[in-house]
Amino acid sequence: MDKKGNDILLKNVELLSKLTEQEVRMMPQVEAPLPAVEQVERIVTLVKSIIFPDYFNKRQSDEAIRSYYIGVHMEELQGLLTKQIAHGLQFCEDCDCIQTKQQVYQEAERTALAFIDTLPEIKRLLYTDVQAMFDNDPAAPNYGEVIFCYPVVDTMIHYRTAHRLHELQVPVIPRIITEQAHSLTGIDIHPGAQIGEYFAIDHGTGVVIGETCIIGNHVTLYQGVTLGAKSFKYDENGNMLNVPRHPIIEDYVTVYSNASILGRITIGHHSVIGGNIWVTHDVPANSRIQQSKAVESSFEGGLGI
Repeated sequence: MDKKGNDILLKNVELLSKLTEQEVRMMPQVEAPLPAVEQVERIVTLVKSIIFPDYFNKRQSDEAIRSYYIGVHMEELQGLLTKQIAHGLQFCEDCDCIQTKQQVYQEAERTALAFIDTLPEIKRLLYTDVQAMFDNDPAAPNYGEVIFCYPVVDTMIHYRTAHRLHELQVPVIPRIITEQAHSLTGIDIHPGAQIGEYFAIDHGTGVVIGETCIIGNHVTLYQGVTLGAKSFKYDENGNMLNVPRHPIIEDYVTVYSNASILGRITIGHHSVIGGNIWVTHDVPANSRIQQSKAVESSFEGGLGI
């Protein structure tokens, strides 16, 4: 590299090394390490290996050996999770009582152990999701294909992990986890959404589930479904309020591809929402909502368009 090229590198290193006003405003005030995205990804991998040990580790018929490997992974999970929660706590706006480094790590360890204590329930829920996909898809020849291949399984491992951490009021980390699944599968589920058991998403690409959604049991969604907000509320200063604004989907509801269900409305149990429909009102139980028949018209010279 000649002198001109070297000067360009040095000049831009100097410029980019200076803390800008925006950078300072957006950074936590506590000078501590930030969460590491690759370590958060490892946390989800460990959860996957603990919950589906025979699929994502070498299959062990001996229960003692199986127990050993799960124990090793759980110990690593506890250490990594404690560290990443501690780093994430600097983004907590309501944690003024946690001030010293020791207090931060004590709180992080307590939260990590509380999460680990719910792994059996997370496992139970995930196996209901696998069962739902198997029952809903005639193209699934066996459970192994569902667990290995279906994007909804990977998505729900991420979501159910993130949702539990969200319930434990862990900042930042849950959203990192669900956005990793979003990048992998094209399914965007906010960790704050509440999703019951036996949940299925067929194909999945383009599905969006908002933060305040409440989804019951035995619900099936198809690709492109949006469970979103229709409008937003603001306080007297013009700041957006985080209030319930997404749909409530009751038990045994099926929503077909590219339907958009918007606002704080309720879709009653055992209803079917057809594809390519825009729904902004409550739907009674046992309803069938379908698209109107197409109206065929002809125009001459652009008239009527």
